[in-house]
Amino acid sequence: MIRKTTLTATAAAAALAFGLTACGGGAGDSAENTEETPTTGESESGANTDGGEATTETAGENFGSGCAEVPADGEGSFQGMADDPVATAASNNPVLSTLVTAVQEADLVDTLNSAEDVTVFAPADPAFAEIPEEDLNALLADQEQLTEVLTYHVVEGRQTPSDLENGTFTSLQGGEVTTEGSGEEFTVNGEAGVICGNVQTANATVYIIDGVLMPS
Repeated sequence: MIRKTTLTATAAAAALAFGLTACGGGAGDSAENTEETPTTGESESGANTDGGEATTETAGENFGSGCAEVPADGEGSFQGMADDPVATAASNNPVLSTLVTAVQEADLVDTLNSAEDVTVFAPADPAFAEIPEEDLNALLADQEQLTEVLTYHVVEGRQTPSDLENGTFTSLQGGEVTTEGSGEEFTVNGEAGVICGNVQTANATVYIIDGVLMPS
């Protein structure tokens, strides 16, 4: 069930500080602020938007059963997503349509597209379907609470699969997100599983998960 919460001054300050650190000049030039940022889910094709090369450790391979649901080609494919900043990349992927709607309702598109080097734990559509419709609609209509929930899914830095083995990360919302696992099996906050990992966009590494994270 969705429990209405109010952003505390501390969380708001933390989010503001993170945003000022992470954000570049704006959504319009985000694709140009990706120097040495990997833009492909495959280690063999490490080119980014300004001609640099991604490291093998960061680019790596996509993994997880949910990767089969990602389009094989086009803008919503792994290669297509690698060319765009994260909010734009997600909007082209049919697996993430509800998340994209939520990001638009919270007016976070520019914030996410202009962030530099972040990791997004992106709930797939079935994750939102687990929330009762009435509660989901209430969440989407409450911009303050929706912003708190969505920014909790974004953490500092491009986290590699090895970083997720026993990780604790600070979210844009201000709270901590923990991960654990190994190989191709990872959980976030001990509840949501990674179903498609190490997806690269122009400014973020994305792990598609099967649950919606709720900040305490």
